[in-house]
Amino acid sequence: MRVPVLAINFKTYPSAFGDKALAIAKTADKVAKELGNIEIIVIPPFTELRRILEAVEIPVFAQHADPYDYGAHTGWMPITALKDVGVKGVLLNHSEHRIRLDEIVHLVQKARELGLETLVCADTPQAAAAVATVNPVALAVEPPELIGTGVAVSKAKPEVITRTVELVRKVNSEVIILTGAGISSAEDVAKAIELGTAGVLVASAIMKAKDPEKVIREMAEAAVKAIKK
Repeated sequence: MRVPVLAINFKTYPSAFGDKALAIAKTADKVAKELGNIEIIVIPPFTELRRILEAVEIPVFAQHADPYDYGAHTGWMPITALKDVGVKGVLLNHSEHRIRLDEIVHLVQKARELGLETLVCADTPQAAAAVATVNPVALAVEPPELIGTGVAVSKAKPEVITRTVELVRKVNSEVIILTGAGISSAEDVAKAIELGTAGVLVASAIMKAKDPEKVIREMAEAAVKAIKK
């Protein structure tokens, strides 16, 4: 995973499915190619993975994985199946889909064996430090109370970001640190990077936007500019 990173979580908004999802993924792919020096990751629902994978060259992550292999596991999503589908990585432990620490450990290790990247979410600096010891490729700190509010953590709680960077770097010097929760503008992205992270995990600001391309482009350009400072 390169830096800076703009990871777009589609969640299950209406725009996360069908032609709208495909259009947003293609837009992200176009912006990434035009800028050339940023990692834009799209994270669509399971139902959209194959179609988006066939349409873009940027990294496509799944929104979740379960600690099972193929077998009698009705309703679960084996991480091995995601590898076979062709994703590059997996988002784990989002505040809307929490899993236990032992499951995070298992899935990060299994993903590594499969050649998949992992982006693991944490809700506090302390939790982020614990996650960092498992050695995911990246982690994202997201205070749950700010998710979807339009109030960016980089503005409302900048100390969460700086404390996360401080604690994580004590135990892991390599993991890529992102931040999320309320990221709504290019300014929010730039501020998050200025506070020590390598990018952002964003959802509603793009998925609910009237002009997703404008938001993606502005955020990506802000990330590239901020990381060079």
